Amino acid sequence: MDAIIVALSGFWLMLPAFVPNSAAVLFGGGKPIDLNRSWRGKRILGDGKTWTGLIGGISAGIAVGVIQMMLGASMGDKNGLWGFGSLPTAFGIVIALAVGSLLGDLTGAFIKRRLGLQRGAKAPVLDQYNFIAGALIAVILFFPSWFMSSFVDGASLLGLLTVLIVTPILHRSVNIYGHRLGLKKEPW
Repeated sequence: MDAIIVALSGFWLMLPAFVPNSAAVLFGGGKPIDLNRSWRGKRILGDGKTWTGLIGGISAGIAVGVIQMMLGASMGDKNGLWGFGSLPTAFGIVIALAVGSLLGDLTGAFIKRRLGLQRGAKAPVLDQYNFIAGALIAVILFFPSWFMSSFVDGASLLGLLTVLIVTPILHRSVNIYGHRLGLKKEPW
């Protein structure tokens, strides 16, 4: 039972990183972040990466994190398994997860353009893990002790493994659903 709780806590703690990637699609449209500019003959990011998507996605991730902080406080999370720590630090962690998630997604788009892949083209592994990699790098850089205690020390490593296993499944499921709703052109 403890292993299941630790695995679920890893997923719970990464929600502020999971939400922005999907929310950016809902808020997307408008002016591209790269302002239609090219670098070495190829678009920098492409039309799919917009300012409204970036701001909306980050805002949604932070909102989810704030809700999680309030729930954790109301439940009296004493062992920290379900929370982000004290208030100033917790808010910083949530911001790092949300911003890092979309910076990872933007990095993935940049790499895809350099590889000559068009918007919506499949890029296995890169498409599924770019946002999680960005979020993890952000918290490792700014909150390394929280990352270590939440995802590496002792049994918490199971939480990180859960995130790494669940991410491609969740990514694919959300994309199929988005495709069926007409929000995405491709189901991947």
